[in-house]
Amino acid sequence: MVQFLDAAAGTPAGGAMNGLMTLTPLFSLVVVFVIFYFMLIRPQKKRDKEIAKMRSNLQIGDEVITRGGIIGIVVSIREDTLILETGNERSKIRILRGAVETCNTVHDDN
Repeated sequence: MVQFLDAAAGTPAGGAMNGLMTLTPLFSLVVVFVIFYFMLIRPQKKRDKEIAKMRSNLQIGDEVITRGGIIGIVVSIREDTLILETGNERSKIRILRGAVETCNTVHDDN
């Protein structure tokens, strides 16, 4: 097999090209990770912060929906639990604050 030498460096011709070829998969992996971060991870973190803020700002009288689909009005707030009043019979249930999915009451942030 005949190997051509680069006259200036004394190395086989195409050596720089081989080095570039070994970095290409690494570069493409970094690009995929950056795209993945901006398309999936960053928006999810933003949504998690908004939900945590909503849960910490719950007030008595707010209408909430739990992850299980229970709709109720907050009648008592403790550190990590809420008591909801549901239905016409005014039944009350105790839930974890983390089970609240949405709050249907609009608050003025003034």
